[in-house]
Amino acid sequence: MADSSSDSKGSAYKGPSEPLAHNSSMSDTEVVGQVSDISALEKAGSAHFKRLGWKRLTTVLIVEAIALGSLSMPAAFATLGMVAGVICSVGIGLVAIYTSYVVGQVKLAYPEVSHYADAGRLLMGKFGYELVSVMFVLQLIFLVGSHTLTGTIAFLNITNNGACSVVFGVVSAIILLLVAIPPSFAEVAILGYIDFVSIMAAILITMIGTGVASTPETANWSAWPAEGTDFTKAFIAVTNIVFAYSFAICQFSFMDEMHTPKDFVKSIWALGIIEIVIYTLTGGLIYAFVGLDVKSPALLSAGTLLSKVAFGIGLPVIFISGSINTTVAARYIHGRVFKNSVTRYINTPKGWATWLALITFMTIIAWVIAEAIPFFSDLLSISSSLFISGFTFYFPAMMWFMLIKQGKWYERHNWLKTAANAFIFFIGIFVLVGGTYASIVDIISSYTSGSIEKVTS
Repeated sequence: MADSSSDSKGSAYKGPSEPLAHNSSMSDTEVVGQVSDISALEKAGSAHFKRLGWKRLTTVLIVEAIALGSLSMPAAFATLGMVAGVICSVGIGLVAIYTSYVVGQVKLAYPEVSHYADAGRLLMGKFGYELVSVMFVLQLIFLVGSHTLTGTIAFLNITNNGACSVVFGVVSAIILLLVAIPPSFAEVAILGYIDFVSIMAAILITMIGTGVASTPETANWSAWPAEGTDFTKAFIAVTNIVFAYSFAICQFSFMDEMHTPKDFVKSIWALGIIEIVIYTLTGGLIYAFVGLDVKSPALLSAGTLLSKVAFGIGLPVIFISGSINTTVAARYIHGRVFKNSVTRYINTPKGWATWLALITFMTIIAWVIAEAIPFFSDLLSISSSLFISGFTFYFPAMMWFMLIKQGKWYERHNWLKTAANAFIFFIGIFVLVGGTYASIVDIISSYTSGSIEKVTS
């Protein structure tokens, strides 16, 4: 698989060639034939995983990024107030664009970096590689879990038939598994157009429905934080916005499939601006129309009939965007396990068998997480706090200081970037500590009070 960077640095494939050399029962022609077959598989596999241009990369990033995050924005605005909501939405979006630019610069400077875990090795050696590997895989599995939960909510809302939520959770997991089967991101890009139309249509239906139903009495929005907003509620709202801008986590993986990696800048600017506009308008308008009673995910606020329509139209984004996280994590694990084998290209029977087994196992774990944390905002919050705080904030800041900074940090030409990256680093640590604390407190409080937004019949 193209994830496996060591083979791209000039070392020849050394999988079965050694055993073949010792098999005296085989003729030289048979040995050469088998080696030729392996070489052909490797060449075809490598070409298959080098098909992304910047436009397709933008599409894949949109698939990965603009999904559940947009559905949590109105509730975050309701907690923080319109002023703080807009500031956080735009501000965090601009920071995410910059840190993604840093990630891309690291990829260009160190082409062997195929996944975020490889960057962890550059930062902290073997320990960093293993630490970031665990964070990387867990975050992606949490994302799949959040999509499983959203699929469950959607099916319960659409059908209204009283079925147990566990059944719909299993159905959601199976669909996510099926969509994750294609291993190449270029193939996912084709589905990206359906994905984008799906989420935009669902959001527009919700906006129009809530706007038409809005009255001065119901639209009780405020420029300032809602009354009774404490540290826990405010921080969960902030981490939900952080979650919406988490596209940097997959950027190394996506760029590894680009045929012209330097074009990544066009993609992150296109995605970043699209995200900022969509998130800010979605959060601000739906909050203004619905008021403090806005729900999370936001599609639940559209009214009984329109929410069913919105969820129905939004099903593609739930499953396409969710499945790509399974693909990214599985590509990393599969490429690491079969680093020196043609199996990594997933174009042999063994490659496909191991690939299907891996994505099935990961989907089952994601389903378990969705059942264990059955409340939308808190699931996004704990995911943001534990993992996205690093991938979007403090890891990119560390990369600038340790990997791509030119000259000393205190030199005049570095003053602005030094201050910016130091600030971003501390934002990440603050989100890690404060967000994790707030998420745990809110989850405990929800279970204790019985006010869990649980998706049961």
